[in-house]
Amino acid sequence: MGINTNGKKQLPNKQERHKLFGSVEPGKKTKPTDKEAMADLQNSQNNYLFDLDAVGISNVKYPVKVSSQLQPTTQSSIGEFSFSSTVAKDSKGTNMSRFTEQLHAYLIDGNFDVSLSNLKEFTKELAVRLKRNDAFLEVTFPWFFERKGPSSDLSGFNHADAYIRINYDKELGYDIITGITGTITTLCPCSKEISEYSAHNQRGKVSMEIALADSFDENKIDWKQALLEAAESNASARIHPVLKRPDEKMVTEQAYENPRFVEDMVRLVAADLYEMEFVQAFHVVCQNEESIHLHDAIASITYDKSEE
Repeated sequence: MGINTNGKKQLPNKQERHKLFGSVEPGKKTKPTDKEAMADLQNSQNNYLFDLDAVGISNVKYPVKVSSQLQPTTQSSIGEFSFSSTVAKDSKGTNMSRFTEQLHAYLIDGNFDVSLSNLKEFTKELAVRLKRNDAFLEVTFPWFFERKGPSSDLSGFNHADAYIRINYDKELGYDIITGITGTITTLCPCSKEISEYSAHNQRGKVSMEIALADSFDENKIDWKQALLEAAESNASARIHPVLKRPDEKMVTEQAYENPRFVEDMVRLVAADLYEMEFVQAFHVVCQNEESIHLHDAIASITYDKSEE
């Protein structure tokens, strides 16, 4: 390296710089370049000792299209996918590239539609592409919805974390699980009862997972909205992105009028889910980020209507 006439450093060219930092000339190529002539270890057949429950890929991020009965009725979001299938002991493995090939083939206008009908078709077709009798898909995504201040009517966006899991089996059909985690306000009943004035409140998270009944029709019911309403309508108060002073007064007073323990929350949410005909089974968890403790408070309920 030298100095040019302008007083600036004279750097080696890019190829020389690469060599300086360890790059070497390509070695002699002896293996086939034609795909048909290449070894395919994953498709080799032998006795490999055990069947595998699941083989696939995870942490795959792709743009997704989300439909809703709340505003916005259509939105783009980011989905995180996992895919897998079983592998019998006579097969060494699976072809991982087929998972992402399948995913990209389903993009429309740059998005993957996460409607249940599309996911069911995708999972069944994935099994065929993998030459398996089953396939599994899971996708998680933030779902945004408009929320207005109760007095000012000023709008903003809240979001809940949603997910869908689909198991497809050629003989048994589909097993579909959906769920969301929504955020709420809870006010402590004990604090309200024992204090001369005021009561501590906290932000809580309600996670709801449901098994869908075979009769569920996504064209009539938005499962995301139904689950969100089950959480928010039973809380001390709803969370708002925009609150002017009249809004804040209303929300604060509403919370004071509707105190809730985590135990209360999961029981009330469970009652709503129990009354929903499209819900076959459910699991509800409420976790409060306590404002006067370092710990969180939690409660949960699991219920399956088929066991009645």
